Amino acid sequence: MTDDGVDLPRARERLHARLADVERLLAGQSALAAEIAESGRDANADDEHDPEGSTLAWERQQAAALATGAAAERERLLAALARVDAGTYGRCEVCGRPIPPGRLEARPAATRCVEHAR
Repeated sequence: MTDDGVDLPRARERLHARLADVERLLAGQSALAAEIAESGRDANADDEHDPEGSTLAWERQQAAALATGAAAERERLLAALARVDAGTYGRCEVCGRPIPPGRLEARPAATRCVEHAR
């Protein structure tokens, strides 16, 4: 427990649990995107006139967007774990004040207090 009331072992546990969830999501979305791309290889290459072309394109973009979002969250969680190790977790990167525990519960990778949140 830090002077600010942050339970670092609990924070580390929550971050690792969320990281495992995100890595499963990332793997699933990456596999789905590859599966969609593979299924489109045998289809008509003319998306404009193929009734399934626009659906496949949308599904491929959706899977890619979800994978991109999961990858970005993975990076934020890894950075938060590094802050736990460095002893700076739970402090606002702008003002240095403690990030409220409720905010850390809701957004475990938060780097800013509510006042300085983007």
